[in-house]
Amino acid sequence: MDPYLNDRKDVLDCCQWLCRHGYFGSLLSAGGNVSVRISDEPVLVITPSGKPYMQLAPEEICVVDFDLNRIAGDLAPSIETAMHVGIYKSRSDVGAVVHTHQAYASVFALINQPIPALFDEVTLSIGETVDVVPYALSGTPALAEHVKRTVVNGCDCFIMQNHGALNLGKTLENAWKHAELLEKTAQAYYHALTTGKPVTTLPAETVQRVRELRKLTDPRVSMKSEK
Repeated sequence: MDPYLNDRKDVLDCCQWLCRHGYFGSLLSAGGNVSVRISDEPVLVITPSGKPYMQLAPEEICVVDFDLNRIAGDLAPSIETAMHVGIYKSRSDVGAVVHTHQAYASVFALINQPIPALFDEVTLSIGETVDVVPYALSGTPALAEHVKRTVVNGCDCFIMQNHGALNLGKTLENAWKHAELLEKTAQAYYHALTTGKPVTTLPAETVQRVRELRKLTDPRVSMKSEK
């Protein structure tokens, strides 16, 4: 019996939903990648490279260890596997990673602009500022290193310069939800900017209150503004 089968099914379900809803660009996409960390093991379940997600079976989702050794799956794992491993090593609170090419978040990837705290409920869920990960070529150690350095700010969503978005969560459901929240926020922020009028961000006292609430939820959260 495959001990990772349920996790492989969950990753595939997430990927196919993201495809159907445009988060990977199209139904035929093999872009983006999704992973889940296996509890109490230096192992992750991650999407393979190069095969459209709508054509995959659960058994084709890869299982690798943190040294990038293949445990299960005949297909080559995502070229971004090292990036996912780096996130898990840097953030003990993260149990899943959803890397997307979602449209509105990608706008900010192209203009190299972070997204500030705009809505209290979104900020409570994903953190204060959606920072930008500096550009490096996909699948390279340089990109993995840029990501590793950026994600330690304690937030759960990031813009990847000239690339897409990165969404983290304690569980796959959390990371999936954060991808939706990021897209909603990016869409609203984009349209607000196009008006040419000043965009109001959350008051400082609200941001401080949200920061405290996030700490109560997870004491490991370390917000960038406190460093």
